[in-house]
Amino acid sequence: MKRKICIVTGARAEYDLLKPLMRLFQKDAAWELQVVATCMHLSPEFGLTVKLIEEDGFLIKDRVEMLLSADTGSAIAKSTGLGVISFADSLRRLQPDVLVVLGDRFETLSVVLAAFIMKIPVVHIQGGEITKGAFDEGFRHAITKMSYLHFTATEVYRQRVIQLGETPERVFNVGSLGVESAKKLKLLSKEALEAALNFKFRSKNILVTFHPVTLEVLSSEAQMANLLSAFAAHPDLGIIFTKANADTDGRIINTMIDDYVKKNKERSIAFTVMGHLNYFSALQYVDAVVGNSSSGIIEAPSFGIGTVNIGARQTGRIKAASVIDCEPDIGSIQAALGHLFSSEFQASLKMVDNPYEQENTSQKIHEMIDKTSLNLELLKKQFYDLPLNFTLK
Repeated sequence: MKRKICIVTGARAEYDLLKPLMRLFQKDAAWELQVVATCMHLSPEFGLTVKLIEEDGFLIKDRVEMLLSADTGSAIAKSTGLGVISFADSLRRLQPDVLVVLGDRFETLSVVLAAFIMKIPVVHIQGGEITKGAFDEGFRHAITKMSYLHFTATEVYRQRVIQLGETPERVFNVGSLGVESAKKLKLLSKEALEAALNFKFRSKNILVTFHPVTLEVLSSEAQMANLLSAFAAHPDLGIIFTKANADTDGRIINTMIDDYVKKNKERSIAFTVMGHLNYFSALQYVDAVVGNSSSGIIEAPSFGIGTVNIGARQTGRIKAASVIDCEPDIGSIQAALGHLFSSEFQASLKMVDNPYEQENTSQKIHEMIDKTSLNLELLKKQFYDLPLNFTLK
């Protein structure tokens, strides 16, 4: 009898990371793949990206509606609660043998909480990371404690999951799915990409992704305003925006982006859904990723470009030498952009190693899930106590 593996995805970026793993289980005769789409995938405001999953040839086993049409703290909290209720019904119908989730978003917390109570073993990808400027920090570690099998992107993250009390034999450092995917894609030429985006690259270009800063003192709106103001010192810069996720204040950021692009049509463009292929193809031709997205930390270094990382949202993540950290004020952002374009920094990019890059990440995850026993007795986890001389590297 086939074992059933349920993979839940709620956002376009997360799906693109999970897709190679989904393909492996789709082709594996020993498994039945159950794809569940939720949250932003089902929202027209965020591109109704469930269609992209279907176009890629995946059968959607269930659609879990949970996203309220607001981005206040109370609305996100209510969406999370609605998600727990809805996923309880979905998982009861699907009866999966194992649940796979990636990352740290509120919809991920919802489904993992439901699965944990329903005695469904959880596989968590990309645990052990730290992002001090966002709610995701708490969500991620909570998901870790409710999961049975763990796949981290670096050895330091693996050790941090163990520090949280998880047994070392169930925690594996496999690298980043995002980096693996980017390296395997057949990327577009500049001409083909310009046609696809309807955007003409300039001599200098950046790709901007700025997400809400849910735990910082300075508001997302104020930080975004500072970022946009900083661009005034670089009038010849080409700017490609990808819009924010459905987090607290995400809609405020997206409105500000639309207003900026409307006033600067000659050098900027914005996308609700840019697409995996277009995004990674663009990393070949831009000078940097600017903002506070994990893509600037995890994938961008593999393209030999810089990253201007603004504020505290990604504080705590391991970073390559190509990442320039700055405060979310106009002066600091302008100084970081100046350093980015300096000949010294540009020359240093040739020497950068990406700490998230490994070979065959999705294959390693597939093989380990396939050979792991997932019976209920093994779900009675014991807290793993560290030796007294343990040091997190």
